[in-house]
Amino acid sequence: MIKQFQEHFNERYQEPTAIQSAVAEALENDKSVLGIAPTGSGKTLAFTLPLLPKVMPGTGTQLLVLSPSQELALQTARVMREWATLIGVKVQSLTGGANLRRQVMKLHEHPDVVVGTPGRVLHMLDNHHLKLGHLQTLVIDEADDLLQDDTQAVVEDIERATPLSTQLAFFSATKAPVFDDLDVLFGRDIVTFDVRNTDHSRGPVKHGYLTARTNQQKTATLRRLASVKDFRALVFFNSTRTLNYAASRLRHEHVAVGTLGGRQRQVQREKAMRMFRKRQLKLLLTTDLAARGLDIPKLPGIINFDLPKKTNTYIHRAGRTGRQGEPGVVLNLGDDHDIRDLKKLLKDTDAQLVRMYISNDQLTDQKPVAGQKVVSLGKQASHRLQEAQHDDGCVQKQVHKTLSSFSKPHRKHHKKNRKNKGIRLKHRRKNAGK
Repeated sequence: MIKQFQEHFNERYQEPTAIQSAVAEALENDKSVLGIAPTGSGKTLAFTLPLLPKVMPGTGTQLLVLSPSQELALQTARVMREWATLIGVKVQSLTGGANLRRQVMKLHEHPDVVVGTPGRVLHMLDNHHLKLGHLQTLVIDEADDLLQDDTQAVVEDIERATPLSTQLAFFSATKAPVFDDLDVLFGRDIVTFDVRNTDHSRGPVKHGYLTARTNQQKTATLRRLASVKDFRALVFFNSTRTLNYAASRLRHEHVAVGTLGGRQRQVQREKAMRMFRKRQLKLLLTTDLAARGLDIPKLPGIINFDLPKKTNTYIHRAGRTGRQGEPGVVLNLGDDHDIRDLKKLLKDTDAQLVRMYISNDQLTDQKPVAGQKVVSLGKQASHRLQEAQHDDGCVQKQVHKTLSSFSKPHRKHHKKNRKNKGIRLKHRRKNAGK
């Protein structure tokens, strides 16, 4: 590590993490690597500290970092810019949702380092705004996510636009099947560093569940959790539709929430992240893509509004809390069937689900004791919802009955099915003719 970086590092950290120590020498010596380490173990600095000193300012883009989401790209750019300013290196972000013309103008200033999302980076390459003729290293962050489905094809297109001598660096929190074929896919000898069993940077994280069956009950549960002192959480959803439903209900009840959705403008998403980091929001509602790799210091909790379908998804969600040795809690919302399926999903992990309760606006895993009534948070939400529905129903019936007596006119019951209907009119006409 160069002198400028060493001094700055000593001011902020005690010692390098396992992944930072493992990959440093290989990256400095231009070797292509695959680094696998738990979430929150300092993977961004693991490639920032060895690679930035190799960049020569003013000679074109030499380092390109690909991230799966706008938020992660901006976060990575911010971290790298902090260290790049120490050695006079320029860093630029390229993300979808941002002003395209402004990004093109910035690229004409020839940044030394570019951090972006694959779609926007490929667009700049296809339109000849970004040139990679001097590229030294391509970093694929969150590689387990980027190397799947359509995104993998985009990453491969970007890699083909780089020189053959370009160094590749893949980083991930979980192992993916595609990693076994990296050397074939990209034509490089890749050295793997897996430190998941030796890394101890994670803090104690408790995994629990609260009973809530419907979306209404889950939303009511979020409202109750927002009242817990010093509690803030990222709330994960599987669909944007459900996210928007919960957000509208919570805002109606004056709960301080923000959202990270795919259809939001980048300015709106940045504002929500900024407010959440400043603790102006209690809950930040998001999808997996939007929150991938986010680093929020001292985040107390994670809430799975919708339970994940894959083990890796759960690991990535849970990895947003308990970072840098800080404690955290992961809360899962669902009925007995949902929790049973989740336990099966996590059987090969260290996560042990325990039932959580709420008492006096505090989360607890203590069972009820004699003489003390502790109600499950999910049941409280369900009971409150049922009571509200019952009360509303009674009031509505009474009001409807009262109004009906005044608004509806009294009607005579006529015998409409009489066979001699209209006979009197016939006789009146006959008599009038006489």
